[in-house]
Amino acid sequence: MERTGPPARSTGVVAAFAAALLAAGGLTALAPSAAAADTDLARNGGFESGLDGWSCTGNSGAAVSTPAHNGTSALKATPAGADNAKCSQQVAVQPDSTYTLSAWVQGSYVYLGAEGTGTTDVSTWTQSSADWKQLTTTFRTGPSTTRVTVYTHGWFGTPAYYADDLTLVGPGGAPAELPAAPTGLRAGTVTASSVGLSWTGSSGATGYNVYRGDTKVLSVTGTSATVSGLAASTAYGFQVTATNSAGESAKSAPVQATTTAGGGGSGGGGLPAHALVGYLHSSFANGSGYTRMADVPDSWDVIDLAFGEPTSVTSGDIRFSLCPVTECPNVESVAEFKAAIKAKQAAGKKVLISIGGQNGQVQLATTAARDMFVSSVGKIIDEYGLDGLDIDFEGHSLSLNTGDTDFRNPTTPVVVNLISAVKSLKAKYGDKFVLTMAPETFFVQLGYQYYGSGPWGGQDPRAGAYLPVIHALRDELTLLHVQDYNSGSIMGLDNQYHSMGGADFHIAMTDMLLTGFPVAGDQNKVFPALRPDQVAIGLPASTQAGNGHTSPAEVTKALNCLMKKTDCGSYTTHGTWPALRGLMTWSINWDRFNNGEFSKNFDAYFGG
Repeated sequence: MERTGPPARSTGVVAAFAAALLAAGGLTALAPSAAAADTDLARNGGFESGLDGWSCTGNSGAAVSTPAHNGTSALKATPAGADNAKCSQQVAVQPDSTYTLSAWVQGSYVYLGAEGTGTTDVSTWTQSSADWKQLTTTFRTGPSTTRVTVYTHGWFGTPAYYADDLTLVGPGGAPAELPAAPTGLRAGTVTASSVGLSWTGSSGATGYNVYRGDTKVLSVTGTSATVSGLAASTAYGFQVTATNSAGESAKSAPVQATTTAGGGGSGGGGLPAHALVGYLHSSFANGSGYTRMADVPDSWDVIDLAFGEPTSVTSGDIRFSLCPVTECPNVESVAEFKAAIKAKQAAGKKVLISIGGQNGQVQLATTAARDMFVSSVGKIIDEYGLDGLDIDFEGHSLSLNTGDTDFRNPTTPVVVNLISAVKSLKAKYGDKFVLTMAPETFFVQLGYQYYGSGPWGGQDPRAGAYLPVIHALRDELTLLHVQDYNSGSIMGLDNQYHSMGGADFHIAMTDMLLTGFPVAGDQNKVFPALRPDQVAIGLPASTQAGNGHTSPAEVTKALNCLMKKTDCGSYTTHGTWPALRGLMTWSINWDRFNNGEFSKNFDAYFGG
């Protein structure tokens, strides 16, 4: 969007001398203070009992018979998408004690580590090992540490790795107790192919298993999960168990959920059937003037606060503040702004923080930046009582590394970390969290022709770079409104180029999202269609707001074609979608500047 050491031990000689003195009555007997004997504390470190004692993210782990370093089994864990196939277990330890962690591993980018040590968490890794290789690290626990988590994991987008004979040697702590069964299991967002679940965690649990009927379908570390791959219009029963190093709890009380009919879904985040989305210039002024939150017309169902911006490109630290009074003389106070947000929400509106924009470049290249992003965005949401998050990454915020050719299994850190960050925020705020995205066509539809390579003779790693993000978050995504403007001509599914400014462009671009399309470089990698209730068309509100302004008459033609299969012109759509969610515009301010032309046309089309 535009804007102008080991514990000491007594030797045999010393012990014999002390015994002699005691026998002679020369010493008073004292309670012994010798340290506990070192032993291997890891449970099932050879995986001879399957995954007993272990929890693997994303259901990524399995016990296999070959290759095995020793015995008859080993761990095989496969990274996929934004999941690095982390397999872990919590182990009881003693405070202020030294431990040695070791494992035999095989594969590319295999990590071994310990966290929660109370001092400095440790890890070690191997870049590539075609044969078994031993990884070893040591750590000391803190003064109050009684539990640590040991783990292995791979790296995003790499093949499966193997681990075997994992040991944690040191003095043992109090044994862990079996956790109680989770409570409060409930179903949240339900679509034609997935059911979102959440529950109340169990004390002492380090992970949870999700069961569909009698079949374990997921293992997670948090207290929410989405079960996908389900059939439409079908009733399912789910239960959850808690796990730790002591084993697995009993199952929770069951919950029933029925998937929706094919082609639809209920992931609207509490939006009306047809919604109008607009960006509100809250942190800056431009030629459109400043609009106070209380003055936003009732036409707008989703109000995106533009913008939360980074303190630096790579920090992940996002800040938001109202426009300075020197720039916006009519700006309201923070208290008035918060009160107006509550009033809008009481009227059924959703208010989101939008991150990025034309000038707000954000690159979550490290896990530290990812974690800072989650923390700082959460602070903004909490401070202003917001309903969710809009991702408006532009420029080079999202670019694909060389070799990142499969949108289903991204390997580029800025992509992987963004996916992980958004999932964390969704897990924190639950089913009511509204998630929207506003990429440009360059980042989405251009992936049909070019995926990570540009059309102008050189490499441009941005082409299609949003596809892995959208795909990984499609179960969490409330609304995608691609910016159908500030764009060059884009090829549609008819293999013809379409230009901005007319109904044809919006029809072709939206048809791709609702139909799905092959991704350049591998025609077998088809980007799956989104549900119509997840899609809105993004347009500029006026000629001043961006290149590619579309007249109300042409916008109406585009809606008629997509929702009613009339006024389609030269483009033939691949379906009809009366549940198309609606329209997005840049911006509420520019629409007011243009006498409300955009919102008035939307109100007229959808009956207010």
